[in-house]
Amino acid sequence: MSQTGQLFETRVVPVLVPLPAERPYSYAVPDGMEVAPGSIVRVPLGPRQVAGVVWNGATDRVDAKKLRPITRVFDCPPLDATMRRFIDWVADYTLSPPGLVVRMALRAPAAFDPEAWIEGIEATGASPDRMTGARERVLAAAQDAPAWSRSGLAHAAGVTPSVVDGLIKQGSFRGVRLPPPPAVAAPDTGYGRAELNADQRAGADSLAASVAKGGFSTTLLEGVTGSGKTEVYFEAVARALDEGRQVLILLPEIALTQSFIDRFHARFGAPPAEWHSDVAPRQREKIWRQVVEGRVKVVAGARSALFLPFQNLGLIIVDEEHDPAYKQEERTFYHARDMAVVRGSLGKFPVILASATPSVETRVNAASGRYGHVRLAGRFAEAAMPDLSLIDMRAAPPPRGRFVSPVLGKAIADTIARGEQALLFLNRRGYAPLTLCRVCGHRFQCPDCSTWLTHWARITST
Repeated sequence: MSQTGQLFETRVVPVLVPLPAERPYSYAVPDGMEVAPGSIVRVPLGPRQVAGVVWNGATDRVDAKKLRPITRVFDCPPLDATMRRFIDWVADYTLSPPGLVVRMALRAPAAFDPEAWIEGIEATGASPDRMTGARERVLAAAQDAPAWSRSGLAHAAGVTPSVVDGLIKQGSFRGVRLPPPPAVAAPDTGYGRAELNADQRAGADSLAASVAKGGFSTTLLEGVTGSGKTEVYFEAVARALDEGRQVLILLPEIALTQSFIDRFHARFGAPPAEWHSDVAPRQREKIWRQVVEGRVKVVAGARSALFLPFQNLGLIIVDEEHDPAYKQEERTFYHARDMAVVRGSLGKFPVILASATPSVETRVNAASGRYGHVRLAGRFAEAAMPDLSLIDMRAAPPPRGRFVSPVLGKAIADTIARGEQALLFLNRRGYAPLTLCRVCGHRFQCPDCSTWLTHWARITST
């Protein structure tokens, strides 16, 4: 019998908490509470309350009367079985406590509760006692949507919110509750299709076919810089969206620039949801919640985005897959490129690795047939490749006391004569990178810029 005298035994479940825990802890389920594997709950841990996830597996052989009960079940979609298997796999492979891995999936605890609905208004059809030009604009703008926020309608009509408030008092509008706005607008797969050449179209069709086929596969998309790899894998993104799936695009954090967001916006008519360290906490909470609900369709993020609990993930793209920024080297050590392949394998969906200079591991897997291989030989829009040439310093040595070859000097002079700019990359030269006064600390620098002067010293051997 249970503590309440009922004929049913108290249910006990394992709960994985986001701490360096080697295994889930056992908790009692209070009468009337419904939980299932993946449910996000609040549990007591010592003197505090922490969030956790109801896990799979056996519980401790302890009398249920001695166990502490689950405090609360959050109104949040559960972590699905694939996500839980992925967390267990990463913990086993990296020899990390499962609690630290699940912590990466529970990055936004404030998002475990549903977003609050906002106060809105809708037109009643009643006319105000006195009509003005501003009120006419408000009533006309209100016809474009069934319901509005007060500030949104004022902005659309080009009036101050006080005009809208006056119409509310006149009975022309009544209050309604509106769902929270989306973190980003839904992408339109037919918005801005690029004109691809034959080589790019063949690559795009191959990637889109792997998405349409379903099941797990990994494909290396290799192409020189400027070959249109982004536009090609955008076609695979479009196919996944048409199939009703979510998409994750992983990029090194340094590559998560406005230029990529603008390119995505130009192709799909809306930006992707961004997930990286510079995103404001409130926006991260909104994105996390709408990802787990399936409302956010595309996420472009750094390596931590791999642990977002997608509801229906159908494609992962790892751009610049060779970049060392995908390595996590604190707490849980992992390589996001490799873990992306694992998540695709567990979820049975395709993974695309894009790079102009593939890593050795990826190139070997592609050469051995484990990965598919799509090559883009030419540059996008038939752009010409840059002319590269080597200068033999023995055949064209620099004048005495200088280090620039006459061939390079002429090329620089010709470039400047055309009104263009020249950029030289130099390795460290000179005896010391700066000249510093040991008395006053003065650093000698260029009189025209802030570059420190390199000290040169001629060293002769006897």
